[in-house]
Amino acid sequence: VQLQASGGGLVQAGGSLRLSCTASGSIYSYNDMGWYRQAPGKQRELVAKITAGGSTNYADSVKGRFTITRADAKRTVALQMNSLKPDDTAVYYCNAYRYRDSLDAWGQGTQVTVSS
Repeated sequence: VQLQASGGGLVQAGGSLRLSCTASGSIYSYNDMGWYRQAPGKQRELVAKITAGGSTNYADSVKGRFTITRADAKRTVALQMNSLKPDDTAVYYCNAYRYRDSLDAWGQGTQVTVSS
């Protein structure tokens, strides 16, 4: 499956953005859908992920501010980001992972920049 991320941009601290990831095919078979981010000079890190059953997991730094949702019928996963901080500045990547064959798909990334 190919993933297309969108919704990044420039926002002031305290603002909100909504990232969206659309898959080229069905995501029903993918156990986990997630968002990762990579800031300059840092390793890529998990931001949030959601299982096929709807269970979610968030990085401590975004808990209470970000919400991940998944709509398999629409082949989309979204990340609502509120109360953004300059430390949230990074390239955000969409990810799909399937356990049975360790299939790991990545989107192209979308830039999020939060100004202070």
